Amino acid sequence: MGRTSRRTSRKRSKLAGRAIAASAALILGGGGLVAVNVYANAEEGGGPPPESQVQNQAQGGDQQATTISCPDVGNQLPEVPEGARAEVDRELATLDSQITDAYAKFAEAEDKNSVLGPLEERRRPTIENIRSAIDRGGQAPENLDGMAPCTLRADDDGRGGQGGDQGPGGNGGDQGQNGGQGNGQDQGQGGDQGDGQGGDQGQGQGQGQGQAGNGPEAGDFVDIKSVRPNVQKPRTQRGASRGTFTTNCGTNENGKFNPDNVIVAPGVSNGAHHMHDYVGNQETDAFSGDDDLANGDTSCRNRGDKSTYYWPVLRLQNGNDENDADADGGGRDKNVGEIQTPDQVTLKFVGSPVGKVTAMPRFLRIITGDAKAFTNGDANANASWSCTGFENRQLKDKYPICPRGSKVVRTFNFQSCWDGQNTDSANHRTHVAFADQRSGRCPQGFRAIPQLVQRVVYDVPPGPGFAVDSFPEQLHKPITDHGDFINVFDERLMQRVAKCINGNRRCA
Repeated sequence: MGRTSRRTSRKRSKLAGRAIAASAALILGGGGLVAVNVYANAEEGGGPPPESQVQNQAQGGDQQATTISCPDVGNQLPEVPEGARAEVDRELATLDSQITDAYAKFAEAEDKNSVLGPLEERRRPTIENIRSAIDRGGQAPENLDGMAPCTLRADDDGRGGQGGDQGPGGNGGDQGQNGGQGNGQDQGQGGDQGDGQGGDQGQGQGQGQGQAGNGPEAGDFVDIKSVRPNVQKPRTQRGASRGTFTTNCGTNENGKFNPDNVIVAPGVSNGAHHMHDYVGNQETDAFSGDDDLANGDTSCRNRGDKSTYYWPVLRLQNGNDENDADADGGGRDKNVGEIQTPDQVTLKFVGSPVGKVTAMPRFLRIITGDAKAFTNGDANANASWSCTGFENRQLKDKYPICPRGSKVVRTFNFQSCWDGQNTDSANHRTHVAFADQRSGRCPQGFRAIPQLVQRVVYDVPPGPGFAVDSFPEQLHKPITDHGDFINVFDERLMQRVAKCINGNRRCA
């Protein structure tokens, strides 16, 4: 398949005024204001409902039973023979498309369970293709057959409920395949500033099911001032690498978007089923190989940084359509609303609290967070949400309601440990890992590398009127936020990055 351009342009208008927040709920609901409490307490929680409750709600047409949950086959493939990876990636992307198609039928069906049988029938041969591809050069996991059936689940607001205790640096411990969920470095500036500010967050009103009918919901938002400070850092030890290297690559003000995912679904158009913001390498799409990236242009001020940095766009749910309203990744995948250009994007590489770092290998690929965390669970969820002036309070499963004068902040702490051999892995996770949250040490067999800390700031109206793009069945949940990075630093510049961090200097 040849390379094609997947650039999608957009309007770049800023919000005319912040007063729109109070009336946004009238637009979002598509027919009547829904009065809800947007100030959900961050300390209220509870586990997910029993499966029988989910099924009963679905059969009764309850709005709470709003999505399909399928086992994530890709997460079960830590090893795939090199010669089979392209075929396996294509089949995994097919599984995603099958879920997207089934979700569209689910949204229209009176009997919600009616979509599950046909979906399982479509998944079985696709999973068998994956098994066959792996078996030709290795041995497929034994449990793949059991991953064909899917279930229904409720959009149970507050299932994670702990809000402020779940962000990076919280009480995550050794969650997920790769250990702790980040260490909160370079977060927390601003302390408790602004506690007494504002009082107009959301006006006490919120949306029912969002502009696209599949989220977000009012329960997905929480007043940042109700969240307890929760950022913790490992104690810095003698010999730590305390330096930083910051690269300035803009805010995607030139409007480079596409719904591809060159890491997870190379060679597949619309592999993400949601739109991504891109900064850095301007040649990035589903068909970009390493040579394309190495020869591409970059938005970074330092021309030696041709790395690719991308994340799901954030949209304002204000009733205004983008020009992707009838396009893949946009309206066709239930991602609607006005795309917001970030006010600020900070890309900073930091060191290890326990020792020196080694330079990253060129073309290292890292994904932080999980685009399917709403149905997969939060083991690999890692992106966090906060507000300027409150960044010592990080949320993983809620969007923040910020007071007047404060802006929404998304923070991505990428994995800081590398296995020393591979630039990618079959499930795109096991070649990198998080350092232990308490000690700051890498797992055995891994070495510390410069950690990318990505901070994206938005000036949006106060209140529950925004959401990130997501796979349709993930309901635009904040816990599905994620970031992707491909290192295309010039090797000499990457050596300088490591030297700067190890020398405890601040460089740019």
